[in-house]
Amino acid sequence: MKSSNKLALILLMFNMFITMSAVGLIIPVMPTYLKLFGAAGQVLGFLIAIIAFAQFLFSPIAGNLSDKIGRKRLIVFGLILNGIAQISFGLSTELWMLFVCRFLTGVGSAFIVPPIMAYVADITTIDERGKAMGQIGAAISLGFMIGPGIGGFLSNVSLHFPFYFAGSASILAGVLSLILLPATKPIIQNAVKGDNIFKQLTRSFHASYFVLLIVVFVFSFGISNFQATLSMFLTYKFAYTATDIAILMTVGGFVGVIVQGFALNTLFKKFGEMKIILFGLAVASISMLGILFVSGFFIMLLVATIFSTATTLIRPAVNTLISKTAGNEQGFAAGMNNAYMSLGNMIGPALAGILFDWNMNSPYVFGTIILVSCFSLTAIWSKKKATLA
Repeated sequence: MKSSNKLALILLMFNMFITMSAVGLIIPVMPTYLKLFGAAGQVLGFLIAIIAFAQFLFSPIAGNLSDKIGRKRLIVFGLILNGIAQISFGLSTELWMLFVCRFLTGVGSAFIVPPIMAYVADITTIDERGKAMGQIGAAISLGFMIGPGIGGFLSNVSLHFPFYFAGSASILAGVLSLILLPATKPIIQNAVKGDNIFKQLTRSFHASYFVLLIVVFVFSFGISNFQATLSMFLTYKFAYTATDIAILMTVGGFVGVIVQGFALNTLFKKFGEMKIILFGLAVASISMLGILFVSGFFIMLLVATIFSTATTLIRPAVNTLISKTAGNEQGFAAGMNNAYMSLGNMIGPALAGILFDWNMNSPYVFGTIILVSCFSLTAIWSKKKATLA
């Protein structure tokens, strides 16, 4: 990889880290922050869902536009919009303002993630792409992992300060990208006409990588299903403290970052992306169900870490395989990738919460069934594709 492309990749990783850490940053702050508005858990759930909803609506648009006008402009726009929305969130005085700001945060994220994925495809060869996608995935995992810790630490200054800090960091990343990030050539001839989300979704049904988009939806659903209910499950069943739960989530995220950053490219070269996806789905389904049959902190830590690591293997493997299959439709493919991920992030927590209220074990049983079904579908599709080849 050329030195200019290496610099671009580092900057893209930084942008992704800033974007994803801002998502997790609100977790420890929001329960107390919402008390200022006389709101509680239900509002928090909607504030989380509205980000995913905005990403679902705008990710295909962003992916398509990045094929028309280039990746850099959209990345810069998304970072600055994200920053303004974060700062505005901290300045809000009415509850409706919080929803507007979180929606705009989702829009900003939609204009960052798909163009970054497409940009990585622009600057890498087929052989380099797996490693680069793994590094982007590591930046995503690292952001999710340490975002809550940053938010908790900064809240000691004031409840508003984490939002000001996150917003300023996003705007700084936008300025750096404007100055340092090279522009890639738009693929105008392959841009998709019409930005309507439903037309884009309908078109994705006929894409050669549609099954991979289903995998994206399912593992996003599984991860959000797991994360949305794990803290309640451990609190109600084992009386775990907030610190215990934080350790479980942080260790799993840290191991995932290590695997993505240092071992993923070797695994891709040795086994191929499809085998990694199937392995990740199998291990994720076993460990999700295993949560119901273990007790004791360290055993629970081990099972949660295995689940987290398995899911972090799936994300870059799917991203790489979609990118390789998409050809010159990198922006559209990346946009649909993020749209399906957002759908999973929307539906997962909502359904998991309903199931948890009915029976605390049911989200994990249902999640396991979904993951096993996805494994079967992917395995059949893989064999059929190999036969046709």
